[in-house]
Amino acid sequence: MEIRLHPEKEAQLAQIAAQRGLKTDELAQQVLTHYLEDDARFIEAVNLGLAAADRGDFVEHEDVGKKLTQILRS
Repeated sequence: MEIRLHPEKEAQLAQIAAQRGLKTDELAQQVLTHYLEDDARFIEAVNLGLAAADRGDFVEHEDVGKKLTQILRS
């Protein structure tokens, strides 16, 4: 598979790779791996939240505000 990048993105990727002592393609593989792992975790979290909501297991808006206020005060 080949991916075409805009020149400025390619230069940015090359610069970051050089700073980390990696080849550009190695950094691209790492970035893609992290993205796919994070995306899978996000989807799993959303599905868990939707399942909880379907069960009626959720926090009311006012309670969320109160909890956030408590967290920010501590």
